[in-house]
Amino acid sequence: MTAKEQREFLIENGEKEPIYSYNQTDFVKDKIAVEVQFGKYAFVAFDLFVKHMLFYSGGVINLGIEILPTKKMQAQMSSGVAYYEGEVYNVMRQGRNSPPVPLLVLGIEP
Repeated sequence: MTAKEQREFLIENGEKEPIYSYNQTDFVKDKIAVEVQFGKYAFVAFDLFVKHMLFYSGGVINLGIEILPTKKMQAQMSSGVAYYEGEVYNVMRQGRNSPPVPLLVLGIEP
């Protein structure tokens, strides 16, 4: 549903004041979403398991790309920053269908 349709649905079903919220990604072109993430671990999980999945389920994208620092680069950054090798491992541990989105995870180094 569009944002307007969602609002109308919520009002019709008893929500008096629906709060407008949205998700955005760093870049979308030709149904490919790109997220560059140098933030904390939680932000990467949100990208992989929420943002990319919402855009994919909604037909906005066919592929999500997540760009992360490698462990070598992360070692030069502040604490708590997610890194490529760890996040690839986390996705692989979840199994074939979680997240249910075609993903490409890229690592970059200094």
